[in-house]
Amino acid sequence: MKPKKLAALLVALIYGSSATSFAQSQKVREQLASRVAEAYSQFEPLYKQFHAHPELSLKEEKTSERLADELEKLGFNVTRRVGGYGVVGVLKNGNGPTVLVRTDMDALPVTEQTGAAYASAVKVTDEKGNTVGVMHACGHDMHMTVLLGTAKLLGELKDKWHGTVVMIGQPAEEKVAGAAKMLRDGLFTRFPKPNYCLALHCAADLPAGTVGVTEGYALANVNSVDIVIRGVSGHGAWPHKTKDPVVLAAQTVLALQTIVSRETDPTQPAVVTVGSIHGGTKHNIIPDEVRLQLTLRSYSDEVRQHSIEAIKRITRGLAEAAGIPQDRYPIVTLDAESASATYNTPELTRRLMRVFKTWFGEERTVATKPIMGAEDFGLFGRTEDKIPICMFWLGAVDPEQFKEYQRSGKPLPALHSSQFLPVPEPTFKTGVTAMTAAVLDLLGATR
Repeated sequence: MKPKKLAALLVALIYGSSATSFAQSQKVREQLASRVAEAYSQFEPLYKQFHAHPELSLKEEKTSERLADELEKLGFNVTRRVGGYGVVGVLKNGNGPTVLVRTDMDALPVTEQTGAAYASAVKVTDEKGNTVGVMHACGHDMHMTVLLGTAKLLGELKDKWHGTVVMIGQPAEEKVAGAAKMLRDGLFTRFPKPNYCLALHCAADLPAGTVGVTEGYALANVNSVDIVIRGVSGHGAWPHKTKDPVVLAAQTVLALQTIVSRETDPTQPAVVTVGSIHGGTKHNIIPDEVRLQLTLRSYSDEVRQHSIEAIKRITRGLAEAAGIPQDRYPIVTLDAESASATYNTPELTRRLMRVFKTWFGEERTVATKPIMGAEDFGLFGRTEDKIPICMFWLGAVDPEQFKEYQRSGKPLPALHSSQFLPVPEPTFKTGVTAMTAAVLDLLGATR
């Protein structure tokens, strides 16, 4: 057999259509729905507790302990403090593939304004000494609860699958740091190495009861860049005796716009956004420096690297043109808070799409577009093992609110908004059903 045909056959065997008789069985779907309803009754109070007691990135001590405790109650062999506050739970059930399911755990420095009875009132002092509110404004509380609901169902359905399930609670997703920390601490060496990695994320633009799936690039590369534009200060009445960093900063902001519009292939998505500019103290003082903060977004690593190099070249070139002394050239720094694009393995993603259509129907399974948001889940597919991964979207908007949005165009609260709040019951039930069905399919579920 020719190599190409052999490769195609292997792909078909590994990823081939497996909308199994198990998934197609109406009886099984009814049984699963009943178990999901029971799970919601059990985990609803825990979801509200997670929501009311959020913890910031790298501070998830109590959250991770509770998640670990719950996994132990469900029969998982649990290891704590993996890569910081990471949690790894392992459930073995004979020979078969290994599927990793990931949830994030951290919250955001946002003061909640949802009005929910279980709203967060938590306030903490941040790294800069500021008092900030803390809120699960990105749905990580729902992600954790769905993971536990899935863990419960998989434990109850052990006669339906064979293999190993690895459930992980990942810290510091909002700082796009936790995945790397867990990998460095041996996630794929100390514990069973997965054949597949799965995750879900609440969607603020899909109604509860639906799932969204993006094949290929789903989320973007992101880099945070700090630029210090330096000049020579002086009196505003004698600008000719200075080198004005305010003017140079303004020129820089405009010049940076050409990176996407004139230097990047138009078929390659890219974003260069200047999100912050600060400089000066008084009307008549030309300052020593102006500071810019940028976010860069892309999908391909080549576009990402080109954007970074272009920023360095443009800032230096403008400084030279303005006559800035070499020892006062701009300082360009890449912030450690960066992430690589999340690329959903096409074969695996198409397989899960078939599974979801079997369970939910065509109308509740949405093919979603890639977005320029960022996640560090993609790192699990970027190790030398090249493990197939897929993150799918979980509709979280009240269906009536979504209909009103469609009728009137009234904006929905976005992720990271102080007003974002998943509608709990249908979001949980759909999430647990979808993730359980996905894992069962990958582990060769039978009647």
